[in-house]
Amino acid sequence: MPPALKALIAQISAWLIALLLVRAGLLAPEMHFVVGAQALGAMAVAALLRSAWWWLPIHLGFSPLLIAANQLGISPQWYLLAFVVLSVVFWSSFRTQVPLYLSNGPTVAALLERLPVDRGISFMDIGSGTGSVLIPLARHRPDCRFVGIESAPGPFLVSRLQARGITNLSIERGDFFKSSWAGLDVVYAFLSPVPMARVWAKAGRELKPDARLISNSFEIPGVVAEEVVHIGDSRGTTLYIYRPGAQSSPKHPN
Repeated sequence: MPPALKALIAQISAWLIALLLVRAGLLAPEMHFVVGAQALGAMAVAALLRSAWWWLPIHLGFSPLLIAANQLGISPQWYLLAFVVLSVVFWSSFRTQVPLYLSNGPTVAALLERLPVDRGISFMDIGSGTGSVLIPLARHRPDCRFVGIESAPGPFLVSRLQARGITNLSIERGDFFKSSWAGLDVVYAFLSPVPMARVWAKAGRELKPDARLISNSFEIPGVVAEEVVHIGDSRGTTLYIYRPGAQSSPKHPN
């Protein structure tokens, strides 16, 4: 079931439960009691539907915050503006479950150290965001070809503006699952746990045998990384480096 549909079912079901409790005389009709019961019910239904853990606090706070915001008397235009801004930045995150993550300087430095120095390569960032990885890499390695793919219009426009004049960098807007990865030497991903199995399957089908898949923070389920790099930054960033063309051993339980 799509996450957005689970969220809708949880919210509607919880309102129905809260109203039934009021009608049965089991819940006081005051608004704060009804909203509190709905919030707890939404969180419980989401848990029963096996939503990702981070949906639970969202459900717990959604209706109380909605009621509180309604009492502030804020003009509806501000809500519309906030919705437009969030949509431009996060776009299809509700469907893909891939939020906007920005790689930091130490991560870029670690990636730069792992690019071969004796030849130019082709490097793709899937979900390239604002270009926080590609732009510094392209400037440091003019002999390499860099490509970014980003679906959200806001980060895409920011990255395109920042990438002006960098001739070895191209940034496209679209779905990286629909693009071709053939001929690439490195694919870099900073996504979420949700799409990593699909990323691995696509890498195995399309990347050449000696190509590398580098995942920031999220492991490929059931696959042992060829190299694990601990960046040592404040985030505790870890890079997992795989060779899809090599035989990867399944993980064994401890």
